[in-house]
Amino acid sequence: MDYQQLCLAVCDIARSAGQFIANERTHFDLNKVENKGLHDLVSYVDKTSERQLVDALQNLLPEAGFIVEEGTSDKRGEQYNWVIDPLDGTTNFISGVPVYAVSIGLLENDKVVLGVVYEIGHNECFYAWKGGEAYLNGKTVHVSATVTISDALLATGFPYSNFEQLDNYMALLKWSMTEARGVRRLGSAATDLVYVACGRFDAFFEYDLKSWDVAAGAFIVQQAGGSIIDFSGGKNYLFGGEIVASNAALSMIMQEKVAAVMN
Repeated sequence: MDYQQLCLAVCDIARSAGQFIANERTHFDLNKVENKGLHDLVSYVDKTSERQLVDALQNLLPEAGFIVEEGTSDKRGEQYNWVIDPLDGTTNFISGVPVYAVSIGLLENDKVVLGVVYEIGHNECFYAWKGGEAYLNGKTVHVSATVTISDALLATGFPYSNFEQLDNYMALLKWSMTEARGVRRLGSAATDLVYVACGRFDAFFEYDLKSWDVAAGAFIVQQAGGSIIDFSGGKNYLFGGEIVASNAALSMIMQEKVAAVMN
């Protein structure tokens, strides 16, 4: 497998889907929004983008299956599976807030070997492949060198349907607000992760996420020299619904604090 060649081809596919999404935003009809669950929105844009991605990726790697948010394919591959969020940040998109992304990861025997996140509003394509570094629009990126929480800019995502850990989360948010330089909430986990990868954020944490939210972004963070763990300090972040991303220097303090508060 030539991971580099494959990754660059996936970047083109992600950009094409992103262009479709950007075009649809110019005349988007709010009456076409559907509710999948509590505060969980979807539109024809998500579904059409996903179908486009599935078709293009199927042609690129015919033996691969898919793990997709909107259920446009139930094919599973024995060795390879694409993990796709066709529009991460749907609520932002619907509301006209320009932070949303296409996220594509590739699993090889259940390990991510390729990740692409195309943040549409700023025309920024973040990508990485197994054995390589992390890139943004052709230039290498690295996690930050921040070494103290007091100098760190943290990011998080607010729970919108699963409130079982809300009290613990609020305690963690209070710590973040009082100890860090600042806290941001963009509304797109894929974007939060790649912002850690390129050093804009020093760390990111969130719970109740799905594999398609984090597969690509988490891999890009790792290839950029960062740390990815779950709330217990383990590696069950892809399907476990919990993630902490940070630069290497802040990894231990983030791990200790999140584990103490959220478990």
